[in-house]
Amino acid sequence: MAVVTTPRAKGEPGRSRGEPGLEVPRYRAGRRRPRWVSIPLRFLVPALLVAVWWIGSATGVIPEEILAGPPKVWTAFAELYETGQLVDFSIASFNRAALGVLFGVTAGLILGVLSGLSSLGEELVDSTMQINRAVPFLALVPLFIAWFGIDETFKVLLIAFATVGPMYAYTYLGVRNVDRKMVEAARSFGSRGPRLVFEVILPSALPGVLMALRICLSIAITGLIAAEQVGTREGIGYLVTLAQEYNRTDYMVLCVVLYAVLGLIFDGVVRIIERFAMPWRGQVATR
Repeated sequence: MAVVTTPRAKGEPGRSRGEPGLEVPRYRAGRRRPRWVSIPLRFLVPALLVAVWWIGSATGVIPEEILAGPPKVWTAFAELYETGQLVDFSIASFNRAALGVLFGVTAGLILGVLSGLSSLGEELVDSTMQINRAVPFLALVPLFIAWFGIDETFKVLLIAFATVGPMYAYTYLGVRNVDRKMVEAARSFGSRGPRLVFEVILPSALPGVLMALRICLSIAITGLIAAEQVGTREGIGYLVTLAQEYNRTDYMVLCVVLYAVLGLIFDGVVRIIERFAMPWRGQVATR
């Protein structure tokens, strides 16, 4: 590191000979990696896994009865696409998952804000939500079928029940961790009621809320799989049931890929929200 000596001002006591001067600090923020490099790196590990799968299937190391190879999975994809079932089933599953997440996330967000803002809200809401988090939503499938039947209502409400708990917990923690000095400063400038919540508290709790949204979307895929195993004639889960009945491993792998694509779509939505809502979080801690 270079050492820079500064000229002595008039009246300033002199330094002894050999004494180092002030050091110029280095700018330690790393340069952002170019997008043409960053994007391929994101797909590097999945591409390697697909390559290993393809080579294993082609050489016979992975038997077709256990795991169908990529060519057979692609053939199954082409068959379903030509009949139009692939698009219809994917849209049906996406709609169920989206509606369930919408209801569950909205309810969890409202309850988390109410419980985090006031002790009265915590006393009224928190114990019930802790019970909700403790009960596995898969254990409620028989009860939900008895209450709501096997139609779309059952499927949407099961996904909503699965996602309301994580959203409530992270929102509650995010609101409780808001700096009280910042809230008092906002109040001194006249922020009250809904304005204080939407302009100060929720933006401060936004990292926790978006993390909860990621978790809720992941859990929604699990809830969707469980819901579509019962009384459905349309959806990816119905395709899984058919694949099990006819022992079509190519269809089974295709369904796994479709669920993964659905999860990537949800993750992409969250990333877009993060980019516009929290642009300052684009940097990592170290590079």
